[in-house]
Amino acid sequence: MKLLGRTVEEYVSGSIQLATLLEVSAHPKPGNVHRTADFDDTKYEHFLASAVAIGHALRDASARGAQVSSGKINFEQVGIGRIVLDAVSAMMSWQHGGNTLLGSILLLMPISVAAGYVWSRPSPSAEKLRNALSEVTRSSTAQDAVLVYGAIRASKAGGLGSVDRFDVKDDASRAEIVRSGISLLEIFRLSSPYDSISSEWVSDFKITFELGLPFFVRETREGSNCNDATVHVFLKILSTVPDTLIARKAGVDVAQEILRLAEEVLSAGGLRSEAGIEKLEQLDRKLRSSGRGFNPGTTADLTASSLAVAILDGYRP
Repeated sequence: MKLLGRTVEEYVSGSIQLATLLEVSAHPKPGNVHRTADFDDTKYEHFLASAVAIGHALRDASARGAQVSSGKINFEQVGIGRIVLDAVSAMMSWQHGGNTLLGSILLLMPISVAAGYVWSRPSPSAEKLRNALSEVTRSSTAQDAVLVYGAIRASKAGGLGSVDRFDVKDDASRAEIVRSGISLLEIFRLSSPYDSISSEWVSDFKITFELGLPFFVRETREGSNCNDATVHVFLKILSTVPDTLIARKAGVDVAQEILRLAEEVLSAGGLRSEAGIEKLEQLDRKLRSSGRGFNPGTTADLTASSLAVAILDGYRP
C-alpha cells in the first residue's frame, strides 16, 4: 500500500517524526526547550538529533503493526518492549544531551504499531487508531515490561520517585516481574495515579485523543498557525492535567500552581493577545528561574502524541 508515494512504514514514521520536530520547535513553550531556548545541558539540537535517531524504531514498530494486519503475527508478538528499548538506545547514542524523548517514546511507539495496523487497512482514521492502540497495550507482556525497565534505566531519566514494589531503580524488580508474570500494562496501571504517561496506557490515551487532539484541531480550524496551535495545546494540557514530572520533582502543590498559571495564560488569550503573551512570559520566567524541577516535560510528551495523531489523520503544517 502506498500513501503519498510512500509505504505504510514510511508514512507512519514520517508523520510521527514530524510531530516530534514540531513539538520541540514550537515557541515559546514555557519552561521547555524550544527553537529559541535551551537548558544548560540539554539543547534544541539534542532533540532534533533524537527525532532522527528514533526513525528506524518507528518504522520497525509500524511494520510490526502491518504484520498484525496481514495475519503474520498477533499483537502479543509485536515486541513493544524491544522496540522501546531500541528507540531509547538510539536516542542516547545519537546525541550528548541525555534523556530527551523517553516519555514521548513510550507514547509514540505504541501509536506507531497501531498506525501500521490501521493504515494498512481501508479507511484509516483516528478512531480506528485508538481502538488498535487498546489492542497494542492490552497485549503487552512481562518480557515487554522487563525491556521497558531496561530502556528507562538506559535513559538515565530523573524524577522517577520510588515505590515499594517493581521500583525501576531496584535491580531485583526485573526478576520479580518475570516471576510474577505481570504485563507492561499492569506495571503502568500501578504507576498511573502519579504518572500521566502510564495513565495514557491504561486509559486508551485519553489525554491525547480527548484533550490534546480535539483542541489542536479546533485551534487550526480557527486560523492558528502550526506553531501557535502547538503552544496552545501545550498550555491546554498543562492547564487541565497537573504535569506529573513537576509533581514528582517539586511536589503536587507546585504542579497545581503551574496548572492555574497556565489556565490564566489561555484565559487571557494566549498568543493571540498582548495580555496572554505577557502572562506566558511570566510563567516561562517562573519555570526557568526555578530550575529543571519545574520543567513540564510530561506535558511536552502529551503534546507530541496529540500532534502525531493529527498528522497521521491528515493535518499538514
